[in-house]
Amino acid sequence: MKVILHIGAHRCATRSFQNYMTRKSDTLSQYGIAFMGPERTRNGLLHGIQPGAISVTGRDPMARARGRIALQLAGLLNAGTASVVISDASMLQPLEQCFALGALYPAAGEHLARLDHAFDGAVSDVMLNIRSPEMFWASALAVRLEHSLRMPNAATLSRIAEATRSWRDVIQDIYCAMPGARIRVFPYEVFATQPEAQLSAVTGVDCPHARGAFRLNASARLPELRAELPPRLAALLPEDEGRWMPFSEAEAALLRESYYDDMMWLVGGADGLAELVEDPNKADATATPPAPDLVVQEDLTRGRMHDPDTGRLAGTG
Repeated sequence: MKVILHIGAHRCATRSFQNYMTRKSDTLSQYGIAFMGPERTRNGLLHGIQPGAISVTGRDPMARARGRIALQLAGLLNAGTASVVISDASMLQPLEQCFALGALYPAAGEHLARLDHAFDGAVSDVMLNIRSPEMFWASALAVRLEHSLRMPNAATLSRIAEATRSWRDVIQDIYCAMPGARIRVFPYEVFATQPEAQLSAVTGVDCPHARGAFRLNASARLPELRAELPPRLAALLPEDEGRWMPFSEAEAALLRESYYDDMMWLVGGADGLAELVEDPNKADATATPPAPDLVVQEDLTRGRMHDPDTGRLAGTG
């Protein structure tokens, strides 16, 4: 049985992928594909793996987590499951911790090493969605502003733009933490509206196409932000009608340049650490990096968030 971890990243259509898996669960089960999303991972399944407040019972929380996960996987295997997809962007690292340090998932290796231990090496595949950093951070900051009323200052934006850590570093950390897993990288610019293509790539199954509005958890556009924020914060936003881009042109250019470098590294084979998944609809087989400034429409459907930066747990159901 394939054990596939879909670790996000945040703001890379992760919730849309989870929505697809949930809505197509009956059909996918016929292909032997099972799914566990945030409703399961944050409702006890992964409890005790990462450091944090735990109840004082005298029991080893990691040992209990290992046993709990082993029972879940054994039950799926006995039921004839061929592949189980476990999806939660917080497995990579909570987004708020990225804000605190102004860097892309600086503790990803530590978090995933604990997960690998909890799964007792059973993870066969890792799915990682990446996005051009200026768009990733802009989307993340917009959601943070909307839900936490925290406007980034110039120093914060400069620190993010000048950070040397890129997606390449994140991928290297994943490889070191889970050396037995096959890492596949899906660019947001290509796969944001193709959840079925992502699933097909890791399962080898010709999965059903997404129909209707599967895009969820989109960041608010400027008119929505201005309407939702207190006047003192709304006055700090530009009067444009599109996406809020908090970075200066020079800062955005720095972030885009790092993405070009990362994509060229991936196209060149990523030193054998990971595989860049190509667009299945692309006629030309020659791999080319996706354009990082390609804007994918995000306002089709607004859904319940599973990755806010306020520390709330996802609801069930």
